[in-house]
Amino acid sequence: MKNSIAERVADFLNRYPPFNMISSKDLLQIAKEVNIIYLEKGDTVYNQDDGFNHHFFIVRDGAINLHYTLNDADKNLNINDVGDVFGVRPLIAKENYKHTATANEESIVYGIPIDLFQSITYNNSQVSKYLVTAFATNAYDPYTTEENSKVFGDYLPNTANDVANFQTADYTKNPVTCNTKTSLRDAAIKMSTLKIGCIIVVDDEKKPLGIITNSDIKNKIATGKFPIETEVTNIMSSPVFTGKKGLTIADAQLQMIKNGIGHLCITHDGTTNTKITGILTNHDILVALGNSPSVILKEIKRANRTKKLRTARLKANTLLKSYLEQNIPLSHIVKIMAQINDAISFKVVEIAVNRMPTPPPTSFAWLALGSQGRHEQLLFTDQDNALIFEDVTTDKYEDTKNYFLELSKRITERLHKIGFEYCEADMMASNPEWCKSASEWQTQFKNWILQPDEKAVLLSSIFFDYNYIYGNEYLVENLTETIFNTIDNTSQFFKFLGRDAIKSPSPLGFFKKFVVEQNGEQKDLFNIKNRALMPLIDSARLLVLINKIKGINNTAERYEKMAELEPENKALYNSCAYAFKALSKFKAKQGILHKNSGKFIALESLTKEEKLKLRRCFKPINEIQETLKYKFDL
Repeated sequence: MKNSIAERVADFLNRYPPFNMISSKDLLQIAKEVNIIYLEKGDTVYNQDDGFNHHFFIVRDGAINLHYTLNDADKNLNINDVGDVFGVRPLIAKENYKHTATANEESIVYGIPIDLFQSITYNNSQVSKYLVTAFATNAYDPYTTEENSKVFGDYLPNTANDVANFQTADYTKNPVTCNTKTSLRDAAIKMSTLKIGCIIVVDDEKKPLGIITNSDIKNKIATGKFPIETEVTNIMSSPVFTGKKGLTIADAQLQMIKNGIGHLCITHDGTTNTKITGILTNHDILVALGNSPSVILKEIKRANRTKKLRTARLKANTLLKSYLEQNIPLSHIVKIMAQINDAISFKVVEIAVNRMPTPPPTSFAWLALGSQGRHEQLLFTDQDNALIFEDVTTDKYEDTKNYFLELSKRITERLHKIGFEYCEADMMASNPEWCKSASEWQTQFKNWILQPDEKAVLLSSIFFDYNYIYGNEYLVENLTETIFNTIDNTSQFFKFLGRDAIKSPSPLGFFKKFVVEQNGEQKDLFNIKNRALMPLIDSARLLVLINKIKGINNTAERYEKMAELEPENKALYNSCAYAFKALSKFKAKQGILHKNSGKFIALESLTKEEKLKLRRCFKPINEIQETLKYKFDL
């Protein structure tokens, strides 16, 4: 007799990792032992510091809030939706829980028996890698979860440049060696002839005793500390650091960073007690990763042509795709992509300045606006930028402005060639309205703020998200001071910004149906940018302006800051931050899938679970808009 309940549980589990990596027969066996847990809002699955459970969990319906206490303050970690796995710590490390799991609403949770799961997946490396990676980065959510080192710590290597990569390191076999009696002269000649950067000193049994690199020769021979005829044992670095065949890139990176080295000797058993079989260098790791952030940033820094910058930016897109597929936390992705985008912009301005017929007549600053200004630009989007130049005398003004307009034209042309489309509304520094002197920009902002209308609100809201890229940073700081000083003299401007933030109603219409475009090329498509992301962006901008919060442009970070300032609204602001990250990641995935910006989505292409996740993100939009209506009497 068939177990219909177990089959339904298995069908559900099979939609989500890591269960979709398990055979149907084994999955049904797990499903038969699943513990089905029904929770009311506020019910707890487990508490921080509780002893570990014999189950880990997946959300079947509803949502589970993960939070923890640190220094007597309750901090939100994540909200887990349908298909999200949580409580995995007992599966990886037999330790007490580091956070509390509470039902955010009426929910159903499946408890997966750990002993049975482990026995079935014992030899399944795909499942193991998924769970260990997810545990290390706290990234079980298909759209977004946030890493928090205070909760999970460094279980796996996680450098500032990249997330642990589990592919096997490809090393150089049969490395060049010499014996202990070899003179440094002979070793150096051998290195030069073979064009290699290191040589391994071995004993009679080919066990590695030390290593000599170009750096050793430079620091110990060229400086006169040792004569060129000295034996290699006098200047070699010893003992060597070793690894064995099958070493992963993650482990190799960790060893190199921890010990401050650039070479690992590969031996039969991974120790200095057996014969050397290979050498792994830091360069080998960078080549294997290919498109790591550090490599891309080095390429950008060295680039002297637009074509090379475009190649680097395309590599960044490949990197983005890889990160999204690995479910890396969005905060990590955003920071890396922002650094790459800003580095490209800086280099484009630098190249353009150097190729102008004459140097700039006065100092200036280049600003990124819009999504790049907020450090939220993941995919190629259109340009939004501006230029501020230092005030000059009246007789020099026209020539100065013409110079910077020509410079801006060259910059925007190069950005266009790299892949950043021209702004349809011409909100670029090549437009005279977006290329002004410092005093002109200050006057412009005073007019926008003190005499607001719909156009002023549109233009100023784009500009409020600016990010300094190149030039005289003082000009930007001075403009910021002018803006916040002017805001003190008006309340009307905030009402205009508030109306702008609530102009787009909830993305769901009657009967909980998605509000789609009614005509044009995008008819029947869902505009995730205008209907979901922009209301959150506009609301966050208004809140930080009225609270005079400087230096935080990112939308999610703005909400997180507001949660600190207004504890009574903490839950709302945290849910807005979470929703924005989830929507941003979803948009990026759609853009990569369809090779476009991801702005317009064909709803029929989404699964039921994907639509459910989107709907869950819409609730905070409605709540923050209602809060603004009350706060600003709209």
